[in-house]
Amino acid sequence: MRLVLLWSEETDYASEVREWLRDFAHDTGGKEIESLDPASREGESLATAYDVLQFPAIMLLDDDGRLLQIWKGTPMPQIEQVAFWAKDV
Repeated sequence: MRLVLLWSEETDYASEVREWLRDFAHDTGGKEIESLDPASREGESLATAYDVLQFPAIMLLDDDGRLLQIWKGTPMPQIEQVAFWAKDV
């Protein structure tokens, strides 16, 4: 499984995302989320493939690349929601 966060540092929501990432790592015992800028080649490709137009977006993909769950926009989802879905990541 793959847990990906599409977001950009140059946005008004960046401080909220940084705080959420810090809290997520703390609350899950150090589990990290792969971060991609939607303007990067890989980030743009992922956003296009799954028709993601609203950021930040947290995507949970299975090993075959199927989208299992997605959270889009702000406010950020509750850490417990993401941790529950991502327990096998």
